[in-house]
Amino acid sequence: MISITDLSVEFSAKSLFDNINYVINKKDKIALVGKNGAGKSTMLKIIAGLQRPTSGSVAVPSEVTIGYLPQQMEINDTLTVIEEVRQAFSHIDEMHTRLDQLNAELLNRTDYESPSYQELIDKMTTLTERIAIEESGNCEAEMEKTLMGLGFNRSDFNRPTAEFSGGWRMRIELAKLLLTRPDVLLLDEPTNHLDIESIQWLENFLVTKANAVVLVSHDRAFIDNVTNRTIEISLGKIYDYAVNYSKYVVLRQERLEQQMRAYQNQQKQIQDTEEFIERFRYKATKSVQVQSRIKQLAKIERIEVDEIDTSRLNLKFPPAPRSGDYPIIAENVGKRYGEHQVFDNCTFTIKRGEKVAFVGKNGEGKSTLVKCIMNEIPFTGSLKIGHNVKIGYFAQNQAQMLDGEITVFDTIDYVAVGDIRTKIRDLLGAFMFGGEAADKKVKVLSGGEKTRLAMIRLLLEPVNLLILDEPTNHLDMRTKDILKQAIKDFNGTVIVVSHDREFLDGLVEKVYEFGGGKVHECLGGIYEFLEKKKINSLAQLELSKSPESTNTKPCKETASEAQPSQARLSYTEQREREKNIKRAEKKVKEAETDITRIEEVIASIEAEIAGGNVDNDIFTRHQAMNKQLENAMSIWELATMELEELKQGN
Repeated sequence: MISITDLSVEFSAKSLFDNINYVINKKDKIALVGKNGAGKSTMLKIIAGLQRPTSGSVAVPSEVTIGYLPQQMEINDTLTVIEEVRQAFSHIDEMHTRLDQLNAELLNRTDYESPSYQELIDKMTTLTERIAIEESGNCEAEMEKTLMGLGFNRSDFNRPTAEFSGGWRMRIELAKLLLTRPDVLLLDEPTNHLDIESIQWLENFLVTKANAVVLVSHDRAFIDNVTNRTIEISLGKIYDYAVNYSKYVVLRQERLEQQMRAYQNQQKQIQDTEEFIERFRYKATKSVQVQSRIKQLAKIERIEVDEIDTSRLNLKFPPAPRSGDYPIIAENVGKRYGEHQVFDNCTFTIKRGEKVAFVGKNGEGKSTLVKCIMNEIPFTGSLKIGHNVKIGYFAQNQAQMLDGEITVFDTIDYVAVGDIRTKIRDLLGAFMFGGEAADKKVKVLSGGEKTRLAMIRLLLEPVNLLILDEPTNHLDMRTKDILKQAIKDFNGTVIVVSHDREFLDGLVEKVYEFGGGKVHECLGGIYEFLEKKKINSLAQLELSKSPESTNTKPCKETASEAQPSQARLSYTEQREREKNIKRAEKKVKEAETDITRIEEVIASIEAEIAGGNVDNDIFTRHQAMNKQLENAMSIWELATMELEELKQGN
């Protein structure tokens, strides 16, 4: 579908890509991997046509559409959420304009028998059929389903986009991109601004509905679940593996071992040749052999070993001073911004040495509660910090708070005290800021490098309570693994705010879920929590069918969190709720009837094709009906979700 041929890119005489060749096929789900700075984002920009290579070409057929989501983008703030997302269907208006132009041209033609007249008729017929297929779908239902999948509520749809943070506005752009259904999706770190539930929804969408996908991500679980092919960029070359990321890691290790053996053998051959040349350089009887060896040495194509394996990031938190038994005790903590109650009646206790995760949708209060613990913002209720608790805090925007005009060395030198000042360069070297890198200005560092630099500040003073708010954003997988191991080895208490399942797996033994203005405590690791969430939803669904059932939740609510029971509803509220449920049940039934009708039509068309009764437009009708079926299924899913919410009392 897309062919990359002899692609080379040079920056300041340094080669980023060197004669790269590969093809992106239909339905390929490709993970583009490599160390930070290898050129992954540059590769996506070149495929998207936003950057030109030094040499080589990217061949994209004219009918192939490409959608590109960069890490950062300028976003329009003049429309509401739904108006912004509706622009994904602007191509339908363009097709109508083109059809009007063709109609106007047809009115002025009299050469009815000419080939060009017939060609014009064919164009109009094709365009009319495309418009019919596009407009047969329920655009509103698709927009609603996509926005809700990415974490928006229906109440958000008519809010101006300017009211949302940068992360939420990136979700709006992602929704627009997914709704255009391009032939090739290029995604650069799409999970950076998503919570766990939205990541899982996006995974399912990319696997079941997307066409070809090329993505850059440091979320190992995400790319493992989505991709079926891995392309590694290393030292200007690519290594193409027809497997997902986990299998690629194994195959890559085997390749590196072979590469190292070949490198060592070649080095020995070069050394032997150089020794021969040096030994017999001035002997006339050996001049022919010496010249032959010199030519042989010049022709050797030197094997390079990926430099990612030559540096070792050494991260270890200082031993934690002993604190009291309970570093944090929260009782009925609440936080409100104006009319918006972020959370309320939050009651929990974190014991010394526990490692816990704060998870939930963005905007539900994870970072807000952290700020309450840090006493950065006012709140209601009681938050007690235990005896001798010393907090090390990594804020979500810590990397952006660094002074870009000073050097890496000065950034640490300004905050270091005592003996550590004599070891700053050793500390920087352990974080891969050795040599000249220590003298770089902060503003030229990548996102991952800034995050590593901010992390060093946590190592300058012994603490016994680490609070890490999204510490893995912009870190590559190798650095994340090292950070994870350092946190596991840390003998103090840890709170991690993160949406990275792979990072949290095996790290935390308790999960606090934020949602609906409440905080729920769930014992166990992150995958146990996710599994319980599925069970919990099914239990609630069964409860709605069997009123006599007992509601037993696997995740306990913190104190004072019980929802008002149906018995407390007034008679009028109960009647209104029952009417809404009946209306929703009717929608579901109508959707099911529509699906059955469309499936019968498709079966009839397929019977005609199988029987050889094929006319010119039968395949067009078959395609149109399949599109209708897909949209009917979407409407049914939305109606079913609405019914479930009503029955659960949401």
